[in-house]
Amino acid sequence: MKLSIKKYILALGLAATLLPSCNDDFMERYPLDKITDESFWKSETDLKMMLNSLYPLYIIGHRSGWADSDINPLGVTGSPLMYGDVYSDNCVRAGNELSSLAGELIVPTEAKESTGWYWWNLRKVNFFLSHYDKAELSQEKKNAYAAEAYFFKAWDYYQKVLYFGDVPWLTKDLNVDSEELYAPRAPRAEVMDSVLMCINKAVDWLPEKAYQETDRLNKDQANFLKARICLFEGTFRKYHTELNLQNTANTWLKEAVKACETLLGKYSLYKNGDDTYWKMFAAIDVSNNPEVILSRNYLESKVGHAAQRYYNQNNSNREAMGATRGLVDEYLCIDGRPIYTGGSEGNYEKNPNFLDYGKWTELENRDPRLTQTICKPGEYVTIYQGGVVDLEQNGITYPNLTYNASGAAMTGYRVIKHWMGDPEEENRTTNGIQAAIEFRYAELLLMYAEAKYELNGTLSQSDVDLTINALRERAGFDFEKYPTAKLTVGQEPADPRLDKIYADKLDYTVSPLLREIRRERRIELAIENHRYEDLMRWKAGKLLTVPLRGMNFLSVQDLYDGTHNTKPETAVAVELNKTVFVDENGFIICYPKSPYQNTIKGTLPWDDYRYYWPIPKEELIMNENFVQNQGWENK
Repeated sequence: MKLSIKKYILALGLAATLLPSCNDDFMERYPLDKITDESFWKSETDLKMMLNSLYPLYIIGHRSGWADSDINPLGVTGSPLMYGDVYSDNCVRAGNELSSLAGELIVPTEAKESTGWYWWNLRKVNFFLSHYDKAELSQEKKNAYAAEAYFFKAWDYYQKVLYFGDVPWLTKDLNVDSEELYAPRAPRAEVMDSVLMCINKAVDWLPEKAYQETDRLNKDQANFLKARICLFEGTFRKYHTELNLQNTANTWLKEAVKACETLLGKYSLYKNGDDTYWKMFAAIDVSNNPEVILSRNYLESKVGHAAQRYYNQNNSNREAMGATRGLVDEYLCIDGRPIYTGGSEGNYEKNPNFLDYGKWTELENRDPRLTQTICKPGEYVTIYQGGVVDLEQNGITYPNLTYNASGAAMTGYRVIKHWMGDPEEENRTTNGIQAAIEFRYAELLLMYAEAKYELNGTLSQSDVDLTINALRERAGFDFEKYPTAKLTVGQEPADPRLDKIYADKLDYTVSPLLREIRRERRIELAIENHRYEDLMRWKAGKLLTVPLRGMNFLSVQDLYDGTHNTKPETAVAVELNKTVFVDENGFIICYPKSPYQNTIKGTLPWDDYRYYWPIPKEELIMNENFVQNQGWENK
């Protein structure tokens, strides 16, 4: 820690402080190349200039440029919104699984951004908070700008607590003799109390949306982040009883509910005809989307990203991915009931609407969001070629089932969410301008429903109608034709398959209503980088040990025999037990040739010490008061 903080001190102690310009979703700004401390911190422009450099550090969106470096400790490259779910049970990536998923991560030596133990962004925030009050402005104006920094500080620390639990709490500028350099990590409860203090200041001091500049943070965004933080901490404390903090969980859940209530009715769900759900993410401009609370927009020819370049062509193995059967199976049928409605393992009773695992027949008669998230062959990208989406012209290109191939969807379930089908955007290469939605009203509704349920079961039918049923209606469920598609408290559908998974993997009981709340969250927020955090806060890491599977290969084997190599049906030839491997029921095994001994036939291991990530070894040497997270001591 001493080394990291020392770098901070030297950088911020220079007579000339360098501030990068903010070429991002918020308005383009061009600060001076060098600013001296003596002349700075006087005007409103000075405060804005310093804060502008923080926005792209936290509102990451699709990142910028090629985005080919790892971010956070999860080892994800590219857009975290698009690819973050490869570190979960929602998706698998081409090639081998990440070593950390296989339980074979070696504790890093040096603190880098990719380890998650990264303090540079936070130091910039603290530097601002130590100097902003010098500005020659009214206290109200100064507080409004300080609120932006407190927003970012709360966001930063909440993520650090997610990954590491106890962390140092830094509040001021330090010098080389500061005692804080050698202090132990602060207890989680103490840190999170301080996080709550920070986000409350942001809520109190940020202007209302109507009175704030459109390119700056507002009170609504602060309340949204507060709801996310408080739901995280409240549920983490409730289910991680080993912390002995469960008695304080309701305090956080109440704060989550209050934060949500400030936004209920101020926004609405986006609706735009057919394929509304898919259209929402395949957009360049979301400024008029009534669901968007915070987004990152990109300025053409300034700062852009390569998200569509990779997503359309998949010309890199870096993040080629496929969705898992586990995710697909969780989508309800069109009648609002699961694929299996009774019976027991090995003898489940099928929902009549479930067409079993055929040539992607399992995608039919399901929640409309399924085929707007996972591509049914003959739709979207499988009929895209040369910048043209046309079935007659291009025919159907079936998912590439080769594990290590560029562009592979090795599970047979190719993700379509976030795909645009826009050749102009693709040809922008690293200057892509597809918008990235960070906060949206649908998540707010899901947070409200979950927090109300977890808060001593205070979720009512009217709450469910306002939240889960509103999401299902927007998705396209026909409540008139299928009354059971509407979730009714006390009349939740049976789901013996999912109930058995929960009973086998979790050390607490999941009620039918909670099961449906969690299902709705998984479905609505799939491929938006939420699943890992949800598994951690629910103390549900063992769900990662459910065997990772793809589609039933035996049902499509004839397509991949090498004879379908031209239009209208094109499929890359694969060979059973050579280039594709299946389990005893014919389902594709993910990572069949894993180099990690802990991965057995596509089944990942789990140990509870992995609820936290390791502190880099260098930090433990520099600060003898640091103690490694339990379980990582000898790794």
